[in-house]
Amino acid sequence: MESAASLPSSLGRWTLVASILGSSMAFVDGSVVNVALKAIEHDLGGGLASQQWVVDAYLLTLGSLILVGGSLGDIFGELRVFGIGVAFFAVASILCAAAPNATTLIVFRGIQGVAGALLTPASLAMLTATFSGAARGAAIGQWTAWSGISFVIGPTLGGWLVDASSWRVIFLINVPIALATLVLVLRLGGMKQPRRTDLRVDLPGAVLGVAGLGLLVAGFIEQPHRGWSDTLVAGGLVGGLVLLAAFVVYELHAPMPMLPLRLFRLRNFSVTNVETLAVYGALSGLSVFLTLFLLTFSGYSALRAGVALLPITVVMFFLSPRTGKLAMQYGPRLFMAAGPIIAGGAVLAYARLPQHPDYVVDILPALLVFAVGLSLTVAPLTTTVLSDASAGDAGVASGVNNAVARIAGLLAVAVLGIAAAGGADHLTVRGFHVTMAVVAAMLVCGGLIGAAGIRNPST
Repeated sequence: MESAASLPSSLGRWTLVASILGSSMAFVDGSVVNVALKAIEHDLGGGLASQQWVVDAYLLTLGSLILVGGSLGDIFGELRVFGIGVAFFAVASILCAAAPNATTLIVFRGIQGVAGALLTPASLAMLTATFSGAARGAAIGQWTAWSGISFVIGPTLGGWLVDASSWRVIFLINVPIALATLVLVLRLGGMKQPRRTDLRVDLPGAVLGVAGLGLLVAGFIEQPHRGWSDTLVAGGLVGGLVLLAAFVVYELHAPMPMLPLRLFRLRNFSVTNVETLAVYGALSGLSVFLTLFLLTFSGYSALRAGVALLPITVVMFFLSPRTGKLAMQYGPRLFMAAGPIIAGGAVLAYARLPQHPDYVVDILPALLVFAVGLSLTVAPLTTTVLSDASAGDAGVASGVNNAVARIAGLLAVAVLGIAAAGGADHLTVRGFHVTMAVVAAMLVCGGLIGAAGIRNPST
């Protein structure tokens, strides 16, 4: 794609719209199922472990294959891969809506994650290839804001659909969005991009990554009702770690690795990804377990539970684009340090949330402060991780950061489930309080990592 200087403003604008529309499906589906988990359990059966798998099957394939998606964008063209991913996502969403049982739904959620792994890194790489300088910072800020909004608005929209119709409808809403996005991709000439013949896909690395993460997550999810000594739990944890170690060794020696470890020699790139692991893991833990708490103990309907998180959307809508611009102007360090610490202090209030909370007194104030902290963090974080990479590494750099964010959510839901269950196969009040304390600690650690490790470009 051409540089922003030679692009008609309308073309850049439509590229931004297409990128936001397509990626919003992937982000919405990362959170929309949260408010539907009780309805899915009632319809298809299963306990907390099944609910975790419905969330994590999507995050597993999305997180572990998103690096492959970034590489495919570099090889075949980001617009082309983006369009294929959008179409594939629509088909997978229809399959999820038609799932006859919990096991089938989990499998189809995994397929949905594969499609998300194609379109997510390509959507951000499109902006990096289209815009430059301050315009790139503003575009990424808008993309980040809408992506965050999509993740948070998912429960509100999903709750309304679950209460008004069925949990199956939350997947069908992706179809018209996908069709509109594909029209824009065709208008932008996305299927006519030339292929780069000097690159290839790292299939062995992809297999090792998926298998390693899958075994590790299976061990954590199954631990509460099987115990640490169970063969599946112990074997999954050990086998997952061994395969992930093999993945790192292979990537160090592969001629064209999907995870170019040389990028981690860049200070800001490395530190930002570590902070991403803490912040996005905490975000997933908060959204999943706070929603389950409200549905399970507080008597909230799916819609009410979704609306409860809506203030995050409003705050992020107004603050994130402005934060992205300010971080480009003054440097990201202050934002990436203060944001998570503010958010962590807010979440700590939920470690003593009463079983039947007053929304205005017990939930809303902390939620607003959390939203401010998150808004200070997400746009500078995304901009920083891409600023350290060269233009030729835009796709894979985007893929690495998105992979870290999704894997963070994947591991957080699996590991925090051990504390949340309290030795049972369902959420407990005490388990929720412990989980929120851990989430708060994760956020504060993320802020301290940013404060200690991030360097502003001028320093």
